[in-house]
This record gives sequence, C-alpha cells and structure tokens, in this order.
Amino acid sequence: MKKFLLIIFPLFLSGFLFAQKKPVKKPKPIPKFNYIDEFKKISDEILTNGTAYDNLGELTKGVGPRFSATPGYAKATEWAEKNLKEAGAGNIWKQEVRVPVWIRGKESLQIKAGNGEWKSIRMLSFGNSEGTGGKDMIYDILLVNDIQELVNLSGAQVKDKIIFVNYPIDQKIVSTVDSYLIAAKSKLLSASVIGKKGARGLIIRSLTTASDDIPHAKQIYYEPDDKVKIPAVTIGVKSADELEKLLKKQTVKAKLNMTAESKGEAISHNIIGEIPGKKDAKVIVLGAQLDSWDFAEGAHDDGSGVVQCLEVLRTFKALGYDNNHTIRVVLYANSENGGQGREAYAAQVKKKEEKHIIALGSDSGGYSPRGFSLDMSPQRRRLIFPWKEYFLPYGVYDFDQTYAIQDIAPLKKLDIPLIEMVVDTQRYFDYHHSEKDTFDKVNKRELLLGAVVMTQMVFMIDKNW
Repeated sequence: MKKFLLIIFPLFLSGFLFAQKKPVKKPKPIPKFNYIDEFKKISDEILTNGTAYDNLGELTKGVGPRFSATPGYAKATEWAEKNLKEAGAGNIWKQEVRVPVWIRGKESLQIKAGNGEWKSIRMLSFGNSEGTGGKDMIYDILLVNDIQELVNLSGAQVKDKIIFVNYPIDQKIVSTVDSYLIAAKSKLLSASVIGKKGARGLIIRSLTTASDDIPHAKQIYYEPDDKVKIPAVTIGVKSADELEKLLKKQTVKAKLNMTAESKGEAISHNIIGEIPGKKDAKVIVLGAQLDSWDFAEGAHDDGSGVVQCLEVLRTFKALGYDNNHTIRVVLYANSENGGQGREAYAAQVKKKEEKHIIALGSDSGGYSPRGFSLDMSPQRRRLIFPWKEYFLPYGVYDFDQTYAIQDIAPLKKLDIPLIEMVVDTQRYFDYHHSEKDTFDKVNKRELLLGAVVMTQMVFMIDKNW
C-alpha cells in the first residue's frame, strides 16, 4: 500500500501543480464605445436632421460673393458668428488679419485677326493683377505651348508681345487635383517669368476640366524684383482653342483694357468658434475658407467646407457628446488672393503655444467623400489605419494619400498632424473659381455625407488620442 501511494502521490502532485500553472484567462475588456453604433448615430443624425444644406443656401444666396476686404466678406463674418453660436460653439471670436485690397474694376479683351474686325473674348483678370490704367493695350499675340519653347525664345521675339499660353489640364490624369496642381505650378503661368522676357501681358487658358467657354480665375504672383508688373488674364477653353487656330494661320492682335488695381491693405477677420474640452484644452481644429471670388457664390469652393465644419459642432451638441478635447472651427479670411488668414492663425498658435492634436480641412467641394489624406508621421498614420473598417460602409476607403494643401497647411510647420478630406473631384474643376460655382451645383446628400465622415473622424480622434 505504501509503495502504491509512493507511486501515485507524486503523479497526483505533479498533475495538481501542472494544473496550477495554466494561465487564467482574463476577460476581454469591454470597449467604452461601440464604434459601429456610434458611427450610425452620427450618420442618422446628420442625414435626417442636418442643417448644412440650408446653411449653404443662406451663405451663397443670402450673402453671395464674399471677396476679401469687401462688404460681402464683412456680411459673411456676421453670418458665420451667428451660425457658429447656433451650432453650439461656446466661445466665438474674431482674429484680425491684414489682407490685400484688390479691385477688379472694368475689364475687356478683344482680338483682331489680320485686317479683320475686333472681336470680344470673355475673360477674367488674375486676382491681384495689375491693370492697364483703363487704357487700351494693343500688341501682337505670341503663342507658347510649353516651358522649353518659352526658354528658347529670344528677348527680341518676346519683347512687346502679349504671351498666350494654351496649356491645358492633362485629361489623362485620373486625379483632377493632381492634374490641376501640375498645370498650376508651371512657370508658363508666371507673369514674372514672362515679364522678365520683355512681354507686355499674359493670357492663359483657364485651368478647368470643362469644355465650355467660361473663364476660371487664378491668383497672380509677382516677384519682389519685378521692374514691370504685367497684366494677366484668363480665357475659356473654347476661346483658347480658337485663338490658337487663328495664330497658326496669321498675325493676331490683342486689345486689353483693365482698371484693376491694388490699394494697400485692410483689416479683415478669421472667424473662430469652439466647444471647450471636458478633459483638457488640447485642440482639434476644423478649417475652411470663408471668402470666395468677387464674382462667385463659392458654393463648392468653399461654402461646402464651411457648413460641414459647422455641422460637426451641431452634431456633437445634438447627440450630447462630451468632447474630451476642445473642438474648434476656424473660418479663414483671404484664401483666394493671398492666404493671410491661414498664416495669421498659424502665427497665433505658435505665439500662444497652443497644443493642437490635429487639424482637419475640407476644401475640395461638397462631393461624395472617398477618404482622408493623412499628412503626418508614419507612426500617427498607423494609429488611424485600423479605423478604416468603420468608415467603409460610408464609402470611405482611401487613406493612402499624404498631402494637405488647404488653409490648414501652415500648421504643419508647427508639427501638427494634418488631415484633408478626400472627395470625388471629377466635377470640381468644371466649376472651380468660376461663375458656375453656385448653390444648385451642390447635391444635398453628398454634402451631408461629407459632414458625416468628418464628424466620425473627429469623434474617433477625440475619444482615442
């Protein structure tokens, strides 16, 4: 019996000890939020009760064009303050910004082929362009299609000519944003480069994906050492193609008359509103430009972004979310013809040493959302990637882009992570910077869906960062 126990007892003991070494399974932590459900709450609230579309109607039709340093922009700031309050912002204030005062005035462009009659061409002066002093400027037109052709031209060939650049957006590039930026950055469109060659003026083909004859505005930049600041204008694509055909057959003259002029600077304002954080004062900032061109309602550019930012605040308030961090909306002044608003805000953040968790911008139109461009460190990007599964049901799948080129861009110098909402932009440059950028071009559901995913992204950052 003793021998039996001596054999059995060690086996029993070893089994007992072995059993004790088995790890105890810990219960899985219960997540504080069911993100699928929270995403649906946000979506349901905005798609059924969202006010963004009605607000856009007020801004575009009630306020109208809101160019910097004009009564229209002043009216827009009053509208913005009122709507920030209604959206739930607790703190609202104006930030002073010095902006350029530029007046378009009267403008006209006529062309004459050979000994024919003068024919009027639809045109727009470049923003901030010098004018002709209200006098007719008459010179021969010289066609240039690429930068190498311009480089090869001698000063004698360019001197006293109005240079016409028929440089289209590359339609083969699927991303219209990429095709626009490639064209817009060309030195062919620089009045300074062409002026230094001895030219008297610049005419460019509008940077648009449309095939109509509506001119699209652009801002001009002059170099500090420019001895002469030549006038610059843009024309529609149909007129551009017709003009090139004429120039290949015969001499064509242009008669340009512009009273455009710059009149120093004036004080304008960024409009800022926020919901203070319950946990800390760290800031999640949402940005959009409040101004538009002087002839445009600016519905897609960027009235859509303005009302989407307001909708984020309204939704947090409507759903009773207690945000951990401060959620701030900045509506920037002077985005179209200077960018002083964005620079002023970034300077203020630096001076006050305000901690910003992230900056999210919307300035690509009120189209269907497709993703978010993450302009931040790889480590930060990896924190957002796992959230993709929650966004997929809302048509948002593109998290691979890494640029932010809107009014939030100066904050990158302060090491603040940037996010830019990516939308389907195939129609955006049909209307961009033109008189066609009107309220009726915006689809209500697409606009609201953009607000949905912006709110969802802010929610995720606020609860996880």
